[in-house]
Amino acid sequence: MESTLQLVFRNEDGRLFTLSVPEPKEDLTEADVTGVMDLILAKNIFQTTGGALVSKVRARIVSRDSMDVAAFE
Repeated sequence: MESTLQLVFRNEDGRLFTLSVPEPKEDLTEADVTGVMDLILAKNIFQTTGGALVSKVRARIVSRDSMDVAAFE
């Protein structure tokens, strides 16, 4: 099963910006994620079309499973 860590921020325009990290480690804690999100905000390393990131909204792990029903060559 594939998993992705989604870090969701709000930018200066009030819109949401999601940073997706594929295959996060399984033992992530709230403290780990909070620290990384705080660092991203403090360093101001991402600029969006709506301006700089200004606040944290949420972090979540999204899991996806897929199964081929048919394959055509």
